[in-house]
Amino acid sequence: MTGEDDVAMLVDLLRRDRRLHPYRGRGEYSQTARAVAEACDRLIHSGHAAQAVPLLRKAVDRMTRALAYMDDSSGIVGDDLREIMGLYARACTAAPPKPAALAKWLVTLACDGSGWPRVVLRDFAEALGEPGLAEVARLVEAHARTADPESWTAVFAVRDLREQLAEVSGDVDRYVAVLAEHLNRAVQYERITLALRDAGRHPEAITWARRGLAEQPGGPQTDRLRDTLVEMLLGDGRPDDAVQIRRDQFARHPTATAYRALVATSTTIEADHSAPWALAILAERVARQPAYAGELLDLLLSLGRDDEAWQLGQEHRSTLGDQQWLKLLEQRRTSRPADVVAPYQDMIERHILNSGDKYRYRRAVALLPTLRDAYAKAGDPAAFTSYLGELRARHTRRPTFLKTLEAAGLSRPSGPDSRSGR
Repeated sequence: MTGEDDVAMLVDLLRRDRRLHPYRGRGEYSQTARAVAEACDRLIHSGHAAQAVPLLRKAVDRMTRALAYMDDSSGIVGDDLREIMGLYARACTAAPPKPAALAKWLVTLACDGSGWPRVVLRDFAEALGEPGLAEVARLVEAHARTADPESWTAVFAVRDLREQLAEVSGDVDRYVAVLAEHLNRAVQYERITLALRDAGRHPEAITWARRGLAEQPGGPQTDRLRDTLVEMLLGDGRPDDAVQIRRDQFARHPTATAYRALVATSTTIEADHSAPWALAILAERVARQPAYAGELLDLLLSLGRDDEAWQLGQEHRSTLGDQQWLKLLEQRRTSRPADVVAPYQDMIERHILNSGDKYRYRRAVALLPTLRDAYAKAGDPAAFTSYLGELRARHTRRPTFLKTLEAAGLSRPSGPDSRSGR
């Protein structure tokens, strides 16, 4: 289906009755949106972008309205809308509409709509041309004068379009100045740093990155900024400075992840002597904040200091998650199986008694083969048979647990007595 009339029929199907239940028909709606996208993509590729332009614009308008009355918590329809918006930008580039009309539609969508889909001016810059971009700027300033200062959506839309206008202008200083008006997030520093780096202005980029780390010290965006700074310092032949950035971060927030980053950077200059220092930092932090015990445990295991890790795990069992504790037990089981028998038994018992977990019996039974293996490696397989009998007797009033044991083939102890029926 690639004819203009056929595609128009598909677009008409994107009109959604607001009386429908928000959860109803999402899958079918998404399929229709994808069919529209595929059909319009074929129109563009076949040289009929001018036909696709109004169809895609109508599709965006209808999907934007539909999302106001549809539950799209999965994000599927939102992804479809983003794809159609991208196709609209491609179609406009191939067959530009009137710049003023396109500018008005884009600004209205960004400033008066729900904020989705996000208008990416870079995708429309060629279609808009200088006249269209100038009109976007004029309309944005008009919105800035009338926007409700209490409306986060309106304020953000104006700021976002201003930043994008500065970016597409190609004027790096202008772009940096606009971004610097709102230095409340690490991502702003990251954008400034990348813009200056890409312009070959490394000293300025490094200065901004350092400033960002100082003023926005935490969060995933800060991690990206730190990685960028380290990369630039290494590229500029300043490995010692790069390593110091990693050491400063580890000292501030000592985690196994921060240590791995430190080691990776240190090995670029073949000078990794970080382990004793890092262990001392983490040990001191654990003494003040026991929640860091898991980080120290991971670091000790990564360094092959298994006995120290085992001792730490026993001392700080209450602060370790079950998965980390099981990982430690698994590691210990290979070398000291007798050490893990009691801890596994304790975990099994805790699972059985955890009435708030509907999967408690499954979790408990899942550990039994591992415990059996630990007994066997410790040279006392018969002890597992005794333990299993005691476990059944102790929980004889839990028929569901006993059925779970039976389903796992653990309802009876293995051995000659069980096979003879005694």
